[in-house]
This record gives sequence, structure tokens and C-alpha cells, in this order.
Amino acid sequence: MPHSEYDTEPKIDTSVRHGDWRDDLFRDGYYVVKGVLPTEKAQSYVDRMFKWLESFPYGFQKDDLSTWNPKCLPDHIKGGMFYGYHCQHEKVLWDARTEPAIIDAFAKLWGTSNLLVSFDGMNFTLPAEHPSSEPWPHVDQNPIRKGMQCIQGILNLAPNGPSDGGLLVMKGSHALNEHFFKAFPEKVGRGTWGSMDWFGFEKDEVKWFEDRGCELIKVCAEPGDLILWDSRTIHYNKLPESRNLRAVMYICYTPASFASEADRLKKVDYYNRKLGTTHWPHANIFHQADMHLRLGKPDTYFRDAPFETAEETDLVLKLAGVKAY
Repeated sequence: MPHSEYDTEPKIDTSVRHGDWRDDLFRDGYYVVKGVLPTEKAQSYVDRMFKWLESFPYGFQKDDLSTWNPKCLPDHIKGGMFYGYHCQHEKVLWDARTEPAIIDAFAKLWGTSNLLVSFDGMNFTLPAEHPSSEPWPHVDQNPIRKGMQCIQGILNLAPNGPSDGGLLVMKGSHALNEHFFKAFPEKVGRGTWGSMDWFGFEKDEVKWFEDRGCELIKVCAEPGDLILWDSRTIHYNKLPESRNLRAVMYICYTPASFASEADRLKKVDYYNRKLGTTHWPHANIFHQADMHLRLGKPDTYFRDAPFETAEETDLVLKLAGVKAY
């Protein structure tokens, strides 16, 4: 897309006041919508995620804590982020994506129920010893894009407190995003790790935001809560200090009308091939190729389809862009 077209891309009018949680999201760059799913439903998803881990031939067993270690787990990154094995199209994820209450929250945000959903992964970080991980503060919106165009979502499924692994956000950084790149235009074109809507910040760049009042916040949530944040908000994943489980699904929706026909067709192709995408449902359709590595070596096991395939309901096909609303 030529740069001149970015200014006319669809976005949320954040100047409108609603008198509800949307105002907090617009102001702070993030918000936790409480109790979107009942606690019992959240626990059922956790149980199914455990069963997914047990479906691999690496030896993991929920009831055997000696198997709660990387040697018994499928390939993952940063403690428990799963993106391989076509997991983005597992039935457990599609069941969550079609939960009416989750769709309703995004429909309220965008003003329409005619939505597309991202083919994103999940995070299932077990209470175990994790190798140290450096902070990786980033945004998931290209500096060339203007305004609030994508709201990311985490469906939180287990208790998540201050010392648990989870999401850190820099409160208010979304509002300074455009100012930063105007002040340092030479940084706009700096290379990313593949996806055009990913930009990582150096320590001195993060300090620029801190000096202007932005505060790093560990987002806490209860089972069934939905965490939302502006893709322009600086954020990253924190490994746990506690011995508690982290269980979340990354879920994001945007209006189907935002997608160009070329992007919609690409999304349909990814759906048919059961590939994952970025957090963006309607654009930047990008897949990080699975290198079939595990523990730093070639994986002896791979899948060419999800372990449990979702039923292709009318809603699933519409959210995937296959069927029109």
C-alpha cells in the first residue's frame, strides 16, 4: 500500500465519549473488561489446553509434575507462547473466538458485529524454572499507520496477579506514538522481525516515553477477563516470578469492511491451509514460517493440521473471511 493511502485507513474516532470502558481504553491505551466469561467456562478452556499438551508425543502429563518442563513440551517461545503445529486453528481456540460475550465486547468497540478475527496463538506458561528473558518492548502497529486501527485482545483464563507472568503495558504511550516518530523520523523505517506492523524499542527510546509521564504497568486479571490494548501501546510479555500457571488466548477482531479484497482472499487461503497470522485480522496477513525446531534441534514430530479441527459453522466462516456477512 502506498504511504499516501495510510492517512485514509479506517480507524476508531477516539474523540467520541461513551461513558463506559471505551473511554478508559482510549485514554490509557489498555483496559480489562471484567467477567466476560464465567470462571467455570474459563477453567474448561484451561483443561482443554492441558489436553492439547498431552496430545504430543513428548511425555507431558498434567498429573505428573516431573513432566512440567521444556523437554516434555512442544516447541514454544518466551516461556509458553505457542504458535507452531497449526495450533491457531485448534478447536479450543475457535470455540473461544466464537464466544458471544467476547464478540460482543469487540462489537461494542467497533460499532458492528460484522467482524473478522485474527488467527493468533496462545500462551500456556507452566509454573517451572524459566531461562531469563530480556524485555522486548514493542508496538504492533507500523509508525506509518495513523490513529487507533487495531485493538489487541487477551482472553485471560487463570488468576493473574502482580508477580505472575503476563502482559506489561506502558500506560499512555499510545497517545505519544505519533509524536515519537515525528521527533525521530529516521527510526520509522527501521527493520522489524518480518511483520510490517511490529516495531521494537531500545532502552533509551522507552525512556523518552517515561520522561513524558508514561508508566509501565503489569496488567492483572481474573479468569474470564478480557484484556484489551491499543496496538500503538508499548507492551511486552513478562515471565513469572511466582509459581502460578499463566493461560491466555490472543484474540483480536476488526470490522470485515476494513479488509481489502486482496487481503481477504489471502486470509481465506491461510484459513484453508490452517496457517496463523499476526494480531491484525483485516490487514498485514503475515505468517511466520514454522522452522520445525524444538530445544534448538530439528523436531522429530510435526503436524500438517490441527489435532482437533473446529466445525466450520456459519460464524466461523464469516470470522475467517470465507463467507460474507
